[in-house]
Amino acid sequence: MKFKFTLSTFILFFVLQFSLAQNHGTNWTADGLGYYEFKDAGIVKIEPKSNEEIVVVKKENLIPQGSSAAIKVQSFDYSNDKTKILLFANTAKVWRYKTKGDYWILNTTTNKLTQLGKNLPSQSLMFAKISPDSKYVAYVSDHNIFAEDIATGIVKKLTTDGTRKLINGTFDWVYEEEFNCRDGFRWSPDSKQIAFWKIDATKVRDYYMLNTTDSVYSKIIPVEYPKVGENPSPAYIHVVNITNGAIKKMNIDGDAQQHYITRMEWSGNNEIILQQLDRKQQESKLIYCNVSDASSATFWAENDEAWVDLNTDKPVGWNWINQQKEFIWVSEKDGWRHIYKISKDGKTTTLLTKGNYDIGTIKAIDETNNYIYFTASPKNATQLYLYRTKINNGKDMPEIVSNENLIGTHEYDMPPNGKMANHSFSNYNTYPVSEWITLPDNKPFSPTKSIGKILKKDEKKNIEYVKITTEDNVVLDAWINKPKNFDSTKKYPVVFYVYGEPAASTVNNEFGNHSNFLYMGDMASDGYIQVAVDNRGTPSLKGAKWRKDIYRKIGTLNIRDMAMGAKKILENTYMDKSRVAVWGWSGGGSSTLNLMFNYPEIFQTGIAIAAVANQLNYDNIYQERYMGLPQENMDDFVKGSPINNVKGLQGKLLYIHGTGDDNVHYDNAEMLLNELIKYNKQFEFMAYPNRTHSISEGKGTGLHLATLYTNFLKKNCVPGAR
Repeated sequence: MKFKFTLSTFILFFVLQFSLAQNHGTNWTADGLGYYEFKDAGIVKIEPKSNEEIVVVKKENLIPQGSSAAIKVQSFDYSNDKTKILLFANTAKVWRYKTKGDYWILNTTTNKLTQLGKNLPSQSLMFAKISPDSKYVAYVSDHNIFAEDIATGIVKKLTTDGTRKLINGTFDWVYEEEFNCRDGFRWSPDSKQIAFWKIDATKVRDYYMLNTTDSVYSKIIPVEYPKVGENPSPAYIHVVNITNGAIKKMNIDGDAQQHYITRMEWSGNNEIILQQLDRKQQESKLIYCNVSDASSATFWAENDEAWVDLNTDKPVGWNWINQQKEFIWVSEKDGWRHIYKISKDGKTTTLLTKGNYDIGTIKAIDETNNYIYFTASPKNATQLYLYRTKINNGKDMPEIVSNENLIGTHEYDMPPNGKMANHSFSNYNTYPVSEWITLPDNKPFSPTKSIGKILKKDEKKNIEYVKITTEDNVVLDAWINKPKNFDSTKKYPVVFYVYGEPAASTVNNEFGNHSNFLYMGDMASDGYIQVAVDNRGTPSLKGAKWRKDIYRKIGTLNIRDMAMGAKKILENTYMDKSRVAVWGWSGGGSSTLNLMFNYPEIFQTGIAIAAVANQLNYDNIYQERYMGLPQENMDDFVKGSPINNVKGLQGKLLYIHGTGDDNVHYDNAEMLLNELIKYNKQFEFMAYPNRTHSISEGKGTGLHLATLYTNFLKKNCVPGAR
């Protein structure tokens, strides 16, 4: 349940589809002073400071022998010695992202172009990586790991037991969705070994999706999918020797079927570091594995009565500093999301970001100038700024880098060493703008093109950010987007956009966050007021308590907060309490259903898309993290699931779901329909055949969905002032 859709995030979703397909964001140069792009001329190095573009690989060098067309490169990586470039092309989706395809090696000295894994099926290679010594490439194909000698073309099959449910070097559906784990193997620093995950999903039951449109006979599509309450897929770490093919399984304490291994890297030529979470995700252990004897030992741990968040969404790489004597770690162990420096042996932990505030994400580590850069917003969680703090002592207070007078959302795309950044800024009425800056002095490359010089505002927007205190004495952030030609003496219909779960917030102060991409037309011109409210449990930077109060209360506490927030906002005399609608997608669809069922006196119209109707239908990693185990607290799941509250429906409901949704399964829809039918609750329903969670596939789908949404809203929550 990860989708929070607005205009800006809808566009971002498809941008991320492309960038994540490449396993890259920006492809930075090694010195952090430029980046590479694939353009019509070939592969180009761009140096933003001089605005110079240098063609490093001509397009004609990307034409395979016997072909007249250059391969269409999706991503590329240089070998450490810069003599080879690994090229990824002809990509195909695995669930959400294009992570399989064909790989090629280009010799930068001879310009020879060679396809890897030529005897393997087309579009079957995944996560190819050149070894540190630049002699081999390893990759996954059909759930097995291969290593190919670049000079000779000899391929070694390093694992042989891979199947759809016994997975080497990559992951099953739920690890990919909930832990961001896709690339599942790592070269050792000396290039002699590969450490990899082995996921045993053989005991995980399949959920059967049904393709009924591509043939006159239906086709079953099985997905290994552990529902909440089902045991996780055991995960193991193995190490294979490149020379002799010998494989060792690391001996890691605990029942593999009751733990997760969420992060893993090499910490030396013969040592692995990893993170292990228990099944409830309330205990995180950092563990070293000795590859020689396969032994392991925990050297650092933390616990939480709700859940322990992952250190980072980036699953590849470990933030080592000080010549690998220390590393950087993010933890909420003192009640705030903070950055810590931990000694390699785990005996010394130093807090680097002092104060009662949360950091967002680490952006870069500049050891040369002794800085860690990170995002934060200590004063207002709807905004975001860049900060930095010193690495060496943990005594200095963090300093802000962004211009505090530019109120809104500042984002930074930075090379790992933090020498420069592409800085972007927007807020509710300021169009997105960007500039290149040098660091640590925070100066624009071109003063005439600095953000301060090129800001452009949309003065027509009438958006207000407010803090509201509910009758439960909970302070919530919200925004109100008023219609054009607003007249406070009249009454307008109100449309609430909701999400409400721990995966996303809805009140970020950024451009486009207040637009409804599903509406055909201009809601402001048509006379709608739009509103969003963030409840407890959303990932706002307000402290761990704010985020974790929702533990075992999804579907109750968050719904109560949203309803009471709406009730307070609707006290405005210009809001028509008889015309109030609510809508959301995924977790927001679940919230919409619960609001319609539990608070019919507030909401008369609802549009729920791809909702989890029954929490027992969702996957174990997500649902158990936030709700516990149904074997221990089933009543919480029952109370929070819309399917158990349908008797409260009084208003007009439109429910929408894709039958090919591998994330929130279609069984949610049909189970909910049965309950609505049982109690003679009238509603409208639309199933999109074979569409996934994004309901984006197939000709005409987007237009049809938007038309359906708009017509239903206009009919049941009539636009315009009265």
